[in-house]
Amino acid sequence: SFQVKNNLPGSEQMVSKICSCLKENNLTHLTVAMESTSFYSWHLANTLSSHEALVWFKPKVYCLNPRVIAAYKKSFVDMDKTDPKDAFVIADFARVGKITTSPWSGAEYIALQRLTRCRLHIIENISREKSYILSNIFLKFSELAVLDKNETPFSNIFGATSEAVLTDYMSAEDIANTSIENLITFLIDKSKNRFSNPEATAEILQRAARDSYRLDKALYDPLNATIAASLNCIKALEKEVKSLDKAIEKAVKGFGNHQYQCLMSIPGIGPVFAAGIIAELGDITKFSNQACVAKYAGLTWRKKQSGNFTAD
Repeated sequence: SFQVKNNLPGSEQMVSKICSCLKENNLTHLTVAMESTSFYSWHLANTLSSHEALVWFKPKVYCLNPRVIAAYKKSFVDMDKTDPKDAFVIADFARVGKITTSPWSGAEYIALQRLTRCRLHIIENISREKSYILSNIFLKFSELAVLDKNETPFSNIFGATSEAVLTDYMSAEDIANTSIENLITFLIDKSKNRFSNPEATAEILQRAARDSYRLDKALYDPLNATIAASLNCIKALEKEVKSLDKAIEKAVKGFGNHQYQCLMSIPGIGPVFAAGIIAELGDITKFSNQACVAKYAGLTWRKKQSGNFTAD
């Protein structure tokens, strides 16, 4: 055994040693097994699967679930826990043909996966920011934040008109004291005349303002600043989502139209979901049947049976 650093010089040293071993023993194929350790194993797996010095040996690189290796190691009695021993166990796991997963899928799927996972990350950030801003909206304009969907003056509390109400008026009391005519004009202007009945909307908004709690005046400036900051964050994140959608659509077209179009033909699955499924599953031909796809996605469970007892 030997040790190398997990960087480019270390990987080149590993490739050199592997090539020497293959040539000295007249070997024609290469199988590499390693534990999947999030992004720490990514560069090494990608390098070994595509290195020009190894391409003649048809390398197959497998990133294995650490739990599977830990379970296999239990079959070795009284074994120490060291790096060389762990490497031996992984190598033996591959030697006896225990690997059932597919080899490294290649950079193109990882590239798409980075985009789809980044989009999910940003969507989750938007959700968190919206949950956070609601607490500040409740403090400033308590009744607006808790109105039922069929009673609220705005279809989207994070829309442009609602944003204008929350940022242009200092407090709910200011809205309550504004004349109904001025409030109607304000709503028509900010909504670009999209309300079917701006008079009724203004009345609902003003009634909500009258029913809202009043705060100490010292609180309004900080609340308005935090609400404006959150709204700016949400708009910035939503802009990035649109940019990512374009990048995802461009990237997914490189995988062949058949797989993408098949997914798009399923009701409820759009471009983003289709791209996400392709990115996470990889090449669908590596699954022999639907049950394998379900198992890979974690939609199956083990049967437990002992004597007359059976459970799922």
